[in-house]
Amino acid sequence: MKYNFYILSAFMFLIVSINAEQKKPNIIIFFADDLGYGELGCQGNDEVPTPHIDSIAKNGVRFTDGYVTAPVCAPSRAGFMSGRHQSRFGWNINVMPHTIPHSEFGIPSSETTIAERMKGAGYRTGLIGKWHLGSRKDFNPVHHGFDYFFGFAHEGRYFVRPPYQGATSLIRKKKLPIGAQNHRWYSPEKKLIYHDIMRSDEPRYDLHNPMLRGEDIVEEKRYLTDAFTDEALQFIDREKEKPFFLFLSYNAVHSPLQGADAYMEKMKHISDIHRRIFAAMLSNLDDSIGTVLAKLREEKLEENTLIFFLSDNGGPTKELTSSNSPLKGFKGQFFEGGIRVPFLAQWKGTIPAGQTYKHPVMSLDIYASAAAQAGLKLTSKETDGVDLVPFLKEQKTAIPHKQLFWDFKTDGAFREGDWKIVKFKNKWSLFNLAKDISEENNLSKKEPEKFKDLLAKWTALRETMPVYKPLKRTKKK
Repeated sequence: MKYNFYILSAFMFLIVSINAEQKKPNIIIFFADDLGYGELGCQGNDEVPTPHIDSIAKNGVRFTDGYVTAPVCAPSRAGFMSGRHQSRFGWNINVMPHTIPHSEFGIPSSETTIAERMKGAGYRTGLIGKWHLGSRKDFNPVHHGFDYFFGFAHEGRYFVRPPYQGATSLIRKKKLPIGAQNHRWYSPEKKLIYHDIMRSDEPRYDLHNPMLRGEDIVEEKRYLTDAFTDEALQFIDREKEKPFFLFLSYNAVHSPLQGADAYMEKMKHISDIHRRIFAAMLSNLDDSIGTVLAKLREEKLEENTLIFFLSDNGGPTKELTSSNSPLKGFKGQFFEGGIRVPFLAQWKGTIPAGQTYKHPVMSLDIYASAAAQAGLKLTSKETDGVDLVPFLKEQKTAIPHKQLFWDFKTDGAFREGDWKIVKFKNKWSLFNLAKDISEENNLSKKEPEKFKDLLAKWTALRETMPVYKPLKRTKKK
């Protein structure tokens, strides 16, 4: 009798434990690359239909003032992955394999990644897509909390490799072949196009940058956006019985510009080939996200999954045509167009649908939000982010962030309320975003006290972080 009691107790404990695990929501982060603020339907642009991404806003919330921590890829991802301002641990570079000794730079072991937090809370963790936080073996995502990794380590990668079959490719060239007109050269079948508007050659994206499954090099022939989507579906199939954390880090719409044939046909109404290829890539990305969302519905997981969508930085308009409208600036700048991004969230049945949230939030908040839903209580030393869920459920009515801080190389920015200072080309400016979202009117001379106050606050924060050291570039051979 006593023996049966112990068996029953152990069984009940197991059931309670299983139910506790099931109550934890899955977490999926859809990460776009170089997508401008003004490119989605839910952001006011109807040229390229994005119904699936828009559905996240419709079923959840659109953040009007959603920011990332840096205006370029690697530091932005370092902040997101660590949950802390990347300047706190001296990350002030944008790692590119063709210009930087690729073995020296990566996410430091001193930082606890979002994957390590979630794994410690009982989650299965996966990263599919772009990493950009180090390519040396010890920087591989599987050594930083991810149970599964399929993707590449560096800045970008060709969606289809030479000879570019199944796609139209627009490739940068510093010098065009004979016969080029209006800054473009076309192959006879017009599936390969060179342009010189960037006055540079296309970066050597695939150099030191193989496709990886875990730590193993693999050959990948699928169009890369489709490959990442297929892998995400398989991950969900494998892990759906336990809570999972999936970072689906697409490299679309980052260059190189390569539009798959079916999507080029879909966007044939766009006359400019540059814009048409970008639109094809974005439409492909939207359908891919739609496929993952459909998988969640099919598996009856949607109401137990917290979803975020955002871009890693603003769009480089000249390079991609990616619009940041109505914001000023581009990728690489601390004007709003470089750091304010499309930022959406959905958790059906928990977060009220159809919200437009107008207080500033940051990518760091995803770290804090995911950890909180996993049952973790983090200190301010462990993350600079804030759990957004209580704000979205109207359990908290305060503002998540009174201040926002940015720093990259020799530039920076600081926002407090509607006021923002920006350093660009070694000159600081002051703007009131409530009255001047496009940052047209520098008020530093009209509001000198406000300007001095914000600059002093930015400086005080910056002085708590490592001194910026310019990166030594490798010599070209």
